Amino acid sequence: MRYGLLLFGLVLIVVVLSFWSLLTGPAPIPMRDSLHALLSGESEAIALVVREIRLPRTLLALMIGASLGLSGAALQGYLRNPLAEPSILGVSASASLGAVIAIYTGLSLAFPLALPLMALAGAVVSVFLVKLLAGRGASALAVILAGVAVTSLAGAMTALALNISPNPFAAMEIVFWMLGSLADRSMVHVALVAPFIVIGWLMLLSLGRALDSLTLGSDAAESLGVSLSRVQWLAVLGTASCVGASTAVAGAIGFVGLVVPHILRPLVGARPSRLLVASAFGGAALLLGADLVVRLTMRGDELKLGVLTALIGAPFFLWLIFKYRRQLL
Repeated sequence: MRYGLLLFGLVLIVVVLSFWSLLTGPAPIPMRDSLHALLSGESEAIALVVREIRLPRTLLALMIGASLGLSGAALQGYLRNPLAEPSILGVSASASLGAVIAIYTGLSLAFPLALPLMALAGAVVSVFLVKLLAGRGASALAVILAGVAVTSLAGAMTALALNISPNPFAAMEIVFWMLGSLADRSMVHVALVAPFIVIGWLMLLSLGRALDSLTLGSDAAESLGVSLSRVQWLAVLGTASCVGASTAVAGAIGFVGLVVPHILRPLVGARPSRLLVASAFGGAALLLGADLVVRLTMRGDELKLGVLTALIGAPFFLWLIFKYRRQLL
């Protein structure tokens, strides 16, 4: 009963924030006119604003937030590490590197979709690198270490591109893209990443029973028929698919996958399977809310979304550290 009420509340928050997002923008369009133009398309000017500018931004905030929250909960359950988040596998850093290569080489100017496509390619490469470094039948610790190595390598290559970039405007574009934003995205971006995000969701949501079994330990989970190698593949590929696609269109947006599962875990109990769905809705609500704050507070020079989530997440991360230190005393 309590879990059902929690999900109902989260869904209600997501619905309210989604409508608010559709109604928010520089153009002061009344709610009635916005909804009428969205559904009917009769008023061409208003319909263009709502459908081509506000709707893609709202859909991407919802999908990306859900992806980050869901993948964070799945990785924390699989790795049995409460501080795990999607970036731990190197997916975000590798996707960012792919986008940086597209900007650095000028491909993004010649072909606008080259940036998200290169970012997706970077996410795919990161999966194979992590699996190659970790080895067959790798433990959770080996996967973490491989992810850290891939993250470090991708970060070093990104820094190198910034360091030797002959064009200061390209370097500035790289920096701004890496800060994370949903501005100036279109339905083309939504259509490009939606299949990857949905596939990632299906992989991660299928881990519910296995993650519940892993709370008893690896040996107990295997005795219950759980294939640890299958769980590892689904966790890594699912995270790479939805988070890589999210990074491809929005840049690096951190801390959502860490903060949301921690906030919701005391409300759903000790079953990771319940935390998956709740974290997906919670992540969507958090990113929709953060994007609204960005759009409402700085109308001229918009604050980057990744900067705001980092400002929210960093103090929360410090609070977690002090919390666990007190538990050890």
